[in-house]
Amino acid sequence: MAELNGPKRSRAIRRGVLALAVLAVALTVVVFVRGGSDSSAQPQRQDREWCTPGTQRSALCPNAEAFDAKEYATHGDAFECLHFASQADAQAVLRADPRDPNRLDGGGGIACRGLPAPRDTTPVAALAKTYVCAPGDGRSALCPQPGRAFDARSFLRYGDDAYDCADLARQADAQAVLRYAPADPNRLDPDGDGVACPELPGPKDLKPVQRSTP
Repeated sequence: MAELNGPKRSRAIRRGVLALAVLAVALTVVVFVRGGSDSSAQPQRQDREWCTPGTQRSALCPNAEAFDAKEYATHGDAFECLHFASQADAQAVLRADPRDPNRLDGGGGIACRGLPAPRDTTPVAALAKTYVCAPGDGRSALCPQPGRAFDARSFLRYGDDAYDCADLARQADAQAVLRYAPADPNRLDPDGDGVACPELPGPKDLKPVQRSTP
């Protein structure tokens, strides 16, 4: 084969370099796409491997059936609210050991109000009875003193159904919460007549609230 002259050799070299560059880019794209797919799939594989049958229900495995509250109550301050799949699970742990080594109690014997449903907002009696009201605590069933300030927004801070009528000191306070949020995320007015918690003591505010849908 005849040897290429100078101009032809240069063009051949440029074409070879261009071909190599195109090949390198193509390989980079393939590696990136495969790496992206693998990296996004990896946590799913880890989740499947972690949530084996018999694994305790937790924030990592929210659909697991097994849950033993005592397993979370015997290791000292080892768990936080973010480790639990639901508020009811955190409350079960608080009931298992009212000494609350994990410090789950958000005040008055109810754990982790900010966690999603299912919920159990019936206070742990031992903790509710010993709760000491701080000067800045708003009026509530735990701190019912008339002179305490009341902010309806404080009963809406944890999303849907975090508070019940039993958390409020008087009917007028419950009505104030309903007026502030007529969609009634706490379900203080289950019959929809616009009057919240009529069974609570006075002072009362029985003027109906025009209800709105969530």
